[in-house]
Amino acid sequence: MKKNILEQLKRSTRTALGFLFLLLGIVFILLPGPAVIFIPLGLALLSVEYDWAKVWLKKSQKYFRQAAVKADQSLRWLGKKLRS
Repeated sequence: MKKNILEQLKRSTRTALGFLFLLLGIVFILLPGPAVIFIPLGLALLSVEYDWAKVWLKKSQKYFRQAAVKADQSLRWLGKKLRS
């Protein structure tokens, strides 16, 4: 019985923290802040319990990876322009 209650408490805490971090990430899209950290963190916590969060976590990882590659390419291009 205690184990069941403890497991339920863990699930509820994980879900609440996941939604809290996801909400913070969305707020940080509008305001200056680390949305890139909070959105995947919230989705990762939620993906333990919900399949839809797994799908969105993979989509966000793909999006952030592409954005990082584009930023890296832009910085290389800018570096080349500044050197010449």
